[in-house]
Amino acid sequence: MHRHALALAFLAARLAAAEPTYDLIIAQGLVYDGSGGAPLRADVAVQGAAIAKIGDLGNASAARRIDAAGHAVAPGFIDLHAHIEPLQRMPDGESAVRQGVTLALGGPDGGGPWQMGEYLAKLDQLPLGLNVAFLTGHNAIRRTVMKLVDRAPTPAELATMESYVERAMQEGAFGLSTGLKYLPGTFAKTDEVIALARVAARHGGIYTSHLREEGVGLIPAVEEAIEIGRAAKIPVVLTHHKVIGQPSWGASVKTLALVDAARADGIDVMIDQYPYTASHTGIAVLLPSWALAGGADTFKTVLGKPDDRARLKREIVNAIMTDRGGGDISRIQFSRVAWKKDLEGRTLRDWCIERSLLPTPENGAELVIEAQRNGGASCIYHAIGEEDVERIMRHPQTMIASDGTLSRPGEAQPHPRCYGTFPRVLGVYVREKNVLSLEQAIHKMTQMPAQRLGLAERGRIAEGAAADIVVFDPATVRDQATFTAPHQYPVGIPYVIVNGKVTVEGGKLTAARAPRETRHVSRDVHLVVVQSTCHTLRNERRPAAEHLPRSGNQAMRQFGRRLIAFSTPALKRRLAQDSLKSETRCEQVKLARLWRRRRRPGFSKIPKLSF
Repeated sequence: MHRHALALAFLAARLAAAEPTYDLIIAQGLVYDGSGGAPLRADVAVQGAAIAKIGDLGNASAARRIDAAGHAVAPGFIDLHAHIEPLQRMPDGESAVRQGVTLALGGPDGGGPWQMGEYLAKLDQLPLGLNVAFLTGHNAIRRTVMKLVDRAPTPAELATMESYVERAMQEGAFGLSTGLKYLPGTFAKTDEVIALARVAARHGGIYTSHLREEGVGLIPAVEEAIEIGRAAKIPVVLTHHKVIGQPSWGASVKTLALVDAARADGIDVMIDQYPYTASHTGIAVLLPSWALAGGADTFKTVLGKPDDRARLKREIVNAIMTDRGGGDISRIQFSRVAWKKDLEGRTLRDWCIERSLLPTPENGAELVIEAQRNGGASCIYHAIGEEDVERIMRHPQTMIASDGTLSRPGEAQPHPRCYGTFPRVLGVYVREKNVLSLEQAIHKMTQMPAQRLGLAERGRIAEGAAADIVVFDPATVRDQATFTAPHQYPVGIPYVIVNGKVTVEGGKLTAARAPRETRHVSRDVHLVVVQSTCHTLRNERRPAAEHLPRSGNQAMRQFGRRLIAFSTPALKRRLAQDSLKSETRCEQVKLARLWRRRRRPGFSKIPKLSF
């Protein structure tokens, strides 16, 4: 009997020793995997930077255990439109991370860095608080090549711009962004944008567009973006999609119908949106582009010509009444004014009264001219209708994105979206207004943007996926930032895990860091590997090798996309390395092995290839 008890004790000890020890277990939470499906009550184990196990892990051991009972456990939120230019002085990204954001896509509105490799190399040296990725910007590239001239590029200038897009894509950009409302993108014709988008498309990139107009000219602007997608054969995102100005409210019915029709025609169009009824941009958006072409000197010349100045004022008044101004100068709120800090947080109407002027659109236009002459300003424009916000949010192709700038308490008067976008959707539009279900909202914040970026390891809770996780309380999560008091962090998000590290604990930022800059893998790089793989398989006379493509044509690309999609996470990371070309042989062998095992579960999902 004694020997039997000893044997049982020995066996129990062996079993305990065999049980894996995890770095972290998030226990008893309601797990939303990002797919939009119903949640599952389960434990989630993290080992290193990956999710290792999902299930009942009550008997498993871990270096740390978080009690998530009563909380939702979701993939980290992916911000598909983020102004993260302040990263070098705010590397922790606290205003984003405390919202649950674990990956932010920078470089929107045409402003992304075109010297991508050098920029990403600098970020490698920073203790980042979240993962970051970037688009390359049309405005940045055009300004570098052509400055602020209002004309079409010469063939040589267009070729130079195309080469810059090519270089950025090879160095890790996820696609091309445009800001066709801003300088100098507003001077570009559609064919110029198509030419550059085709370069990004060749590398498997996406195209995001701040549309040429978002008010009276919104419908033609959406049609232009769709045409660019069709002609360049590139996935399109209508970024921060909205309807500006009361005369245009309700136009989202037409824009969403255009998206549906385009998708029915095979054009891959999606949307991202922030959940507010105000936009945020420079005061120059109220000025016509003709008055700004050539820069400050041209603007001074315009002001010196009575006829031009009168025309300028008329057009600013029109913008106040029908577009960004929302029909009332009290709807234009100053956010950042370097030359008059006491204006920050106040309105154009307040400034008129301070100057003993009647608060009329005409007097407001005069002060807009003065502000631009002094160097410009950033403003919040309360000119969006709530019905359009909700209608766009419900659309099945809409993702959530902040359009927010990394912010720090005490600096200027930012838009509250910088602190509150994602918790606002969860608190206001899910819990209070029932515009979305919780499953839908999480899907729009996680798996949808991850798939748009081609990031199979992120945006989902699954074994082997990246350990980017947010734990929040569905009953209390809420934004606190307002237009009058924006520097307020949200509540109801006690934990954020980025690449396996607890970056937010108890709702506060920790010192733990594991994020990195994420680089897009060019499709042309995929083709180098796939072509070598095909050659190897033919030489080895593998089954079906005679059906493999022999050149870099469309069939090759199709095969490459399917094969890479089923690669292992480790292989995908290797594919992203700069030294890939020197390691082609190693990678081709791995891909060949994947092809040999194509009958394993999962490979059966690949449609039959026919070349």
